[in-house]
Amino acid sequence: MKKQCKRKIWILVNPLTHVLEGIRPTSGEKLAKLRTLELSALEAFRTGKANIYDWQHLTDMANIAEYMANKGIGPEVNEYAEKAQLELLDVARRYKKTKKLGITGSGLQALRDLHEYHDLQRTSISLSEYDKCLKNCRNRINSKAPEVVDVLEAA
Repeated sequence: MKKQCKRKIWILVNPLTHVLEGIRPTSGEKLAKLRTLELSALEAFRTGKANIYDWQHLTDMANIAEYMANKGIGPEVNEYAEKAQLELLDVARRYKKTKKLGITGSGLQALRDLHEYHDLQRTSISLSEYDKCLKNCRNRINSKAPEVVDVLEAA
């Protein structure tokens, strides 16, 4: 039996369209999905029906906002990200004691402010740049970089 070469069939992509998609500011389905997740998490905390996944979505938003601010994309967001992270740590501590996720009114307002500023951050850069920031931020968290706070230790 003869060896046969299995040829890969590549889907034809218009290179100009591909480049334009990469440099266009973040929009479309991906952004709509992120906004929906974040806003539904905020609403869940507002109504007292939050779960761990809602807390994680808001924590991810705070982390990426801080990372982008430190990289020079909307540096004014840093103070809002820090406030939100402190509030989210407080939520984690409270959850460890009571097994209920709740947030104060000032904490909810801090998260709303952060969401507004972070939305401006991500719409001011290209989709490829935002994806790069997401990947780098996730890598820093996974590698436990020195500035990353472990919630289990802090709570």
